[in-house]
Amino acid sequence: METSTLQKQRPVAIWLYIGVGMIIIQVLLGGITRLTGSGLSITEWQPLLGALPPMNEQAWQTAFDHYKEIAQFQYVNSHFTLADFKAIYFWEWLHRDWARLMGVVFAIPFVYFLIKKKIDGTMVKPMIILFLLGGLQGAIGWIMVQSGLNVEDLYVNHIRLAIHFIAALILGCYVLWFALKLSTPAKEILPVKGLASLNIWILGLLTLQLIYGAFMAGLHAALVASSWPDINGMWVPGSMLTQGSFFSDITHNQITIQFIHRGLAYIIAILVGIWWWKAAETPQHSLLHKIRYLPLMLVLLQVLLGVLTILGSQVKIPITLAILHQFTGMMLLLSLLWTLFLSRGRVR
Repeated sequence: METSTLQKQRPVAIWLYIGVGMIIIQVLLGGITRLTGSGLSITEWQPLLGALPPMNEQAWQTAFDHYKEIAQFQYVNSHFTLADFKAIYFWEWLHRDWARLMGVVFAIPFVYFLIKKKIDGTMVKPMIILFLLGGLQGAIGWIMVQSGLNVEDLYVNHIRLAIHFIAALILGCYVLWFALKLSTPAKEILPVKGLASLNIWILGLLTLQLIYGAFMAGLHAALVASSWPDINGMWVPGSMLTQGSFFSDITHNQITIQFIHRGLAYIIAILVGIWWWKAAETPQHSLLHKIRYLPLMLVLLQVLLGVLTILGSQVKIPITLAILHQFTGMMLLLSLLWTLFLSRGRVR
């Protein structure tokens, strides 16, 4: 009975897994957009007409003239030629168009599955939540960009950037959890309460770490200390806690943010190592036992890429390493969500 149900739900699950992959790509495009300073290059939001870039030189010049009106051009990029503008425009345009493509990929199969009755009553509410989260993410993105289109702000506020980033991760996690429910046999969900509790703690710390990763990117905080394992020759930087209030310091002081980001990385790596050790006690035939190495390998790779990104940030942040670091962080998050799903069973 269960096998036939899973088989029937398989097309919907595959569709959702494709959605997870597209969300990952969208977040990476957002990271590139931020690191290249491209996020404010398109000063208008046109859901349909904006799908195409400017189609002639006059249209390009008009878009460039709009960009010249904001602070980022006037104080940071006043040397830009039209060719320079086209380069940053590309990344923001691709980021927005990928979001449009995601909307199509989610909407059209949804209608098809409804017609073919592949979506039953139990899936309707999760589907509604999925589309609401997707719409919310788009709205947050535009509000974030619009907040920087003025004559005062040089870049999008890093806290708004973190909200946009975390909202995207919540959407990705929700879609993955939904897909796992439709594709995972019940026998693979084990009742290991202690392991699941540790998993939840790690996910909580990792979420905080990802927020600080967004702060690092938004403030280019890697540039203030490019040494490792010390931080500019110190283990605890003296310039921490110098921004007035404690909250202001931990959310705006670049050196404090980098210190917290590094510290969380070490704590999470240790906890994942403990989790891996405890996960070895699960039945050897189980899926959880087989994939227990995945979070451990990802967290070690994540730390390594973080160190290499810091060491490479002497003059500017190495975009390739930074994006690989971000990608590995997202994969670590999704892998820990998968292991939580597999360890949350109830004792029968």
